[in-house]
Amino acid sequence: MNANPPRALVTGGSGYFGSLLRDRLRSRGTTVRSFDLVDATDRPPEVEFAAGDIRDADAVAAACRECATVYHCVAQVPLAKDRALFESVNRRGTEVLLGAAQAAGASKVIYVSSSAVYGAPNTNPVTEATPPAPAEDYGRAKLAGESLCHEFAARGLDVTIVRPRTIIGHGRLGIFQILFEWIRTGYNVPVLGDGANLYQFVHADDLADACILAAARPGATTYNCGAAEFGTMREALTHLCAHAGTGSRVRRVPFAPAVFAMNAASGLGLSPLGPYHALMYGRSMFFDITKARHELGWQPRYSNQAMLSQSYDWYVAHRDEVLRAHAAASHHRSAVKQGVLALAKYLL
Repeated sequence: MNANPPRALVTGGSGYFGSLLRDRLRSRGTTVRSFDLVDATDRPPEVEFAAGDIRDADAVAAACRECATVYHCVAQVPLAKDRALFESVNRRGTEVLLGAAQAAGASKVIYVSSSAVYGAPNTNPVTEATPPAPAEDYGRAKLAGESLCHEFAARGLDVTIVRPRTIIGHGRLGIFQILFEWIRTGYNVPVLGDGANLYQFVHADDLADACILAAARPGATTYNCGAAEFGTMREALTHLCAHAGTGSRVRRVPFAPAVFAMNAASGLGLSPLGPYHALMYGRSMFFDITKARHELGWQPRYSNQAMLSQSYDWYVAHRDEVLRAHAAASHHRSAVKQGVLALAKYLL
């Protein structure tokens, strides 16, 4: 009998989506190893933790040993606004991980990419055949990671790319914490222009299911994942304000001046928002999820409205612990300093 049974490795297992995927795998009886810079306070004791930097070849090689499946969730997210880190973590780190997984004999790698690889698409819905056209540094780095996946697939590594739309779910914070805090305190929230842009999210639980299903299907390929039920940005925020019942309303702001101000504030370090947020907040983007449905049997359960309401309720219930959270927590698991946005809410 093998004393060291195969494991699933989750890189970024202390981050928002990585930790949720970690627990999802455990609930299915999978032995899990989590790899990250720092441990998570909510890591179950039966989950092994391996500390290390995704750019450290020795640490990554050790983490990959005896892991049949590797879920690569490590990424510097748009909130980081650091081009050098996007390059070194999202591209170079992915190269290190893929090389280690192949050397360790992993049977499957899931690369969690991003819809940012498409930039602001000219037409919707976006399919797996839509040519990527990233418009900012984060998206370009994630696409570079995808290119490496294709290179390693050509060398025999079974690696599948999963591209999620904007991820929402219980415990998802980052810039959503700002939105939830504004609504909690009754301040109005903006849409750019008339807010009629069709915008799709994906629930973290649904995304985890897609990743696990993709890991069970042999063959290198790509899947786009998003909610089946969604609408306009105005509809999503109007529903959330009504759900909260705090008096918040949705207010329109002129599109072009708002985007200019968002980019300027971000460039000066006065706002937590990054170029991707300014690019996409007022524009339409949604995936055709037919391929994931047909090939994986995947069926997303959450609508835009349901996942936003759930996320808001979780934030209100856990607000005190969120504000006390350790500074080392990932961007998407912690509160964000609002910067100039703390003043902007008074103008709506």
